[in-house]
Amino acid sequence: MKYVALAFLLAALVPFAGSSADKKPAAQPPAQQQQVAAPNPNIDMDAYVKSVREVAEHRKSRRLTEEDFITMSQEEGVIVLDARSKDKFALMHVKGAINLSFPDITIASLKKTLPDKDAKILIYCNNNFKNAEIAFASKAPIASLNISTYITLYNYGYRNIYELGPQLDPAKSKIEFVTKAK
Repeated sequence: MKYVALAFLLAALVPFAGSSADKKPAAQPPAQQQQVAAPNPNIDMDAYVKSVREVAEHRKSRRLTEEDFITMSQEEGVIVLDARSKDKFALMHVKGAINLSFPDITIASLKKTLPDKDAKILIYCNNNFKNAEIAFASKAPIASLNISTYITLYNYGYRNIYELGPQLDPAKSKIEFVTKAK
């Protein structure tokens, strides 16, 4: 009986017993295979990554308090830009702001909407406001629309960009808002 049990055990282990030299390496799943990127002259990740450090340095001294944002927004020729969707903009936005939804930012739309690259541009986004989740839905801090908008404007040649810094409650803010009539 003990030999029969041993025979069954050996029969079960035989498929696993071969040398590693005899085994073929398992194929890598497609996600782990080294991909050769198809060249595309309209996409330059390396230049983008390089620009992010430069933009971050530029942005450091251009974040505004609520009071400074209000004061600057009242200067002649200043543009307050809201890059949220048209629907969110329609629900609530800073009074006097213009809307150019982030996905619609192109060479042509910037030329039409912001023709003067030297104009002072003030930006804000969802993450500047709390207690207004329908109009200003929160984004992950690393994906804040302020960051992408600032980087994009900078990379299109705009350098006179300023950004609202703090997080404010629209109901308590000194900034004036336009809201959709209910």
